[in-house]
Amino acid sequence: MNPYILATLLFGLGLGTTITFASSHWLLAWMGLEMNTLAIIPLMAQHHHPRAVEATTKYFLTQAAAAATLLFASVTNAWLTGQWEIQQITHPLPSTMITLALALKIGLAPLHAWLPEVLQGLNLTTGLILSTWQKLAPFALILQLQPSNSTLLIILGLTSALIGGWGGLNQTQLRKILAYSSIAHLGWMILILQFSPSITLLTLLTYFIMTLSAFLVFKLNKSTNINTLATSWTKAPALTALTPLILLSLGGLPPLTGFMPKWLILQELTKQGLAPTATLAALSALLSLYFYLRLSYAMTLTIAPNNLTGTTPWRLPSTQLTYPLAISTVMTICLLPLTPAISTLLIS
Repeated sequence: MNPYILATLLFGLGLGTTITFASSHWLLAWMGLEMNTLAIIPLMAQHHHPRAVEATTKYFLTQAAAAATLLFASVTNAWLTGQWEIQQITHPLPSTMITLALALKIGLAPLHAWLPEVLQGLNLTTGLILSTWQKLAPFALILQLQPSNSTLLIILGLTSALIGGWGGLNQTQLRKILAYSSIAHLGWMILILQFSPSITLLTLLTYFIMTLSAFLVFKLNKSTNINTLATSWTKAPALTALTPLILLSLGGLPPLTGFMPKWLILQELTKQGLAPTATLAALSALLSLYFYLRLSYAMTLTIAPNNLTGTTPWRLPSTQLTYPLAISTVMTICLLPLTPAISTLLIS
């Protein structure tokens, strides 16, 4: 892609998110979300592969449906209450419709079916943008809406955590596994949103760091399914030794960074008297942990002298920058001891 066009599209992505962040009026927020969608569509379709075009079409249709629902709900709110302010959603009907529209935008279960299919059709770089940056603008709106829909948020959160765990169990494609991982993480964030928005932001931040590491590792190894992971030790032995730690951190295993948000969320849910919800969420984390363990097993326990599950690739030097991967890997593995400091900064 022409660098000028790429720069324009990336600027459009950033501008759309910034407009939504800065808006207090529903029309402006909707405009930011639309700019975001329209800026990423050329990035998704740039390879002209039938799968990429199909993924782009699916993404466009779901995002357009979500944006139309959002606009309809905000007009309904203005008709019922005379208010266009984002903070002034008082009527339950538009409030529920907007929450569901934003849930469809970010891929929360049961409105998640588009996300694994879309991510599977994209390359890893665009997939990374879709899994991280594209979640920011809808999340900013959900954060401003959050006091109004407590039961709905808990149902969405629990369903997402469970479906994100179940859906990834029988997958062999890495992008689909990362999509279900994204659904599960979003479920945890939505679950705690109404009780502690600061813990939600902390979870979002750690999810971004861990997902960045996972996508960069797969991009460096040019891996898109489990079998190609098994031969990655010939290309980058040190990275292959560290990757299981990145994956287990995504699964939320102590003493890795990913344990920190889960620990704080379970603690807060228990404080709020929601022990059954916390138990269900913790059990759903076990489902996710299983498929991360599968990936770790494929990477580290199928190496020589065992039989390889795939053909050994050419060991060509990679052109990818390794500094971002190094920094994000260190953060993915080592931040748990800093939990008190991070809690003080974000939660107090």
